[in-house]
Amino acid sequence: MDQKITALKAQKRNPNRINVYLDGIFAFGLARVVAAWLQVGQTLNEEKIDSLQNQDTLELAYQKSLHLLGYRPRSENEVRRKLSEKGFSVEVIDSVSERLKSSGLIEDRQFAKNWVENRITFRPRSHRLMAIELRQKGVTDDAIQEALDTSVDDAALAYDAAIRYSRRLSGLEWGEFRERIYSYLRRRGFSYGTISTAVQRLWSELKPTEGTYHNTDEDIKEDE
Repeated sequence: MDQKITALKAQKRNPNRINVYLDGIFAFGLARVVAAWLQVGQTLNEEKIDSLQNQDTLELAYQKSLHLLGYRPRSENEVRRKLSEKGFSVEVIDSVSERLKSSGLIEDRQFAKNWVENRITFRPRSHRLMAIELRQKGVTDDAIQEALDTSVDDAALAYDAAIRYSRRLSGLEWGEFRERIYSYLRRRGFSYGTISTAVQRLWSELKPTEGTYHNTDEDIKEDE
């Protein structure tokens, strides 16, 4: 049975949503963009009402996605997981994901590249650890490898991380210096060989008059 729109009122707490009144009674709320073409006096049948409410659900999911992306870039999997946690159906999530991808708001290859660049700039860590982080975010191995292929190698990353951390260790003797740097780089996923090379290079640069020491397995207290 058709029902007549008798009022369209912006919600007081959220003016971007419109309350729709049918035959003098509040019926449902819609996003302003969904309600934009409605007019007082217009009649709606059940099929049209269902269509409007489905459009509203899609718009709500889309706006929640934009809110998430406003904090930081996210992988497609992250967005899908968040929408699922909020109770949206797979069909709605699929539709919103396609909309976000078509507008370039989510793109896993670019996300992976940005993630790697950010880590290198602010918190250097090994390729292995960055790959683990990206897999946890649902990024494919191909996209991960492509991002890592454009970055510097582990030796350069380990040295960069070590030189930043070493600024607070300048007063230490070789043994404690070595152990502190080793533990720090180990937590960032670097291998023993990569760490050893970085530590030797850094120590020789910081203490050129004290000579070069050589690590042995017994020298290092691994921070597993």
